[in-house]
Amino acid sequence: MATVEVLTSEVVAPAEETPAGAVWLSNLDLAARRGYTPTVYFYRRSGDDEAAFFAADAVRDGLARALVPFYPLAGRLGLAGGGEDGRVQIDCTGEGAVFVTARSGHYALDDLMNEFVPCDEMRDLFVPQTPAPNPPCALLLVQVTHLRCGGVVLGMALHHSVVDARSAAHFAETWASIVRGAPAGDAPVPPCFDHKLLAARPARAVLYDHPEYKPEPAPAAPPAHAATASTYASAIITLTKQQVGALKAACAGASTFRAVVALVWQCACRARALPPEAETRLYSMIDMRQRLSPPLPPGYFGNAVIRTSTSATVGEVVSNPVGHAARRARAVTSQGDDYARSLVDYLEGVDAMNLPRSGISRAHLRAISWLGMSLADADFGWGSPAFMGPAIMYYSGFVYVMNAPGKDGAVALALSLEPESMPEFRKVFADEVARLGL
Repeated sequence: MATVEVLTSEVVAPAEETPAGAVWLSNLDLAARRGYTPTVYFYRRSGDDEAAFFAADAVRDGLARALVPFYPLAGRLGLAGGGEDGRVQIDCTGEGAVFVTARSGHYALDDLMNEFVPCDEMRDLFVPQTPAPNPPCALLLVQVTHLRCGGVVLGMALHHSVVDARSAAHFAETWASIVRGAPAGDAPVPPCFDHKLLAARPARAVLYDHPEYKPEPAPAAPPAHAATASTYASAIITLTKQQVGALKAACAGASTFRAVVALVWQCACRARALPPEAETRLYSMIDMRQRLSPPLPPGYFGNAVIRTSTSATVGEVVSNPVGHAARRARAVTSQGDDYARSLVDYLEGVDAMNLPRSGISRAHLRAISWLGMSLADADFGWGSPAFMGPAIMYYSGFVYVMNAPGKDGAVALALSLEPESMPEFRKVFADEVARLGL
């Protein structure tokens, strides 16, 4: 089994004094999955000076300077009033982020990219070990691992109660720009920590049912091969620009995300051999920053995504053309300001810290878009990542839709299914791509 040797581990404080006090967290922050989101960035060595490539001092110094504008990440998760029943918040203590350096004598970058799938082993190798995600825990942990070939893996773990994927990318891009030479005070997009912009309204108005935030009904009997969070198989599949274009044409010009997810949904239903009358639900997480009225500031730093879903019978999904599933997917991704405000008001009336956060039924799928997150902006001065993606999948039925690095217009899918379903999914997906002329 591959191992990584940890060389150093320290806490890096902001390079300058930062504001103290507390940052109030919104209901969307509290409703986020309680835990850390681990991601990995793979970098191919560039330049002749191996010692200068991702040199620890340069990366560490850049981190310290990035923590000045992003000072809440140097704090700790806290509780208002200091009591056990207090509302979760960020205590801006200025203590710092965990910074680890390591090396792997086993992996070269090309071997790693051929072998990598999001799983516990990869997270354990390339992302720092995280503490229990409860107050007073650190909010950011990073690890720089130098590979046998001279390449580097940058692993990050950010607490999900504090950031969503877009905010995490915002921080990584700013950190990278500082290491490249930009002044720390000139963050490309200044972060905004005013989570009161997503506060519940004085006169709450819950206009929708919001089933995604309620427990699923217990099945009459568990499936014979029910998967748990620790029993999934994961894969990374790439669609070329031409394949994406042809798929979108088959879906009457649907967005890339909707078209790709529609095909994955169809193929997952077939691979799982679900009965035609069974209900299948497509869940998603939608970024509401630009959908609110008025929109959130460009640098809003926190959780601004909401869970949505649509349901159909398996027979409806698999027996119709893929464009039908894409139209269904549109229902998951078209919510606006009134829906988001209704959700925030709904969450004000429930225990947002203890919402259902377990896996989903074997019939369902949860799709998340990481499209539009520019990998070029994660260039620390030695080139853009050769790959970026999640380090783990939390449970079976997850799919991330991402830009494929270095391939303009291509899309990478990171997905997880039950181990017994994954081989059939790969076959069905490849057959369907071929059948559609993709």
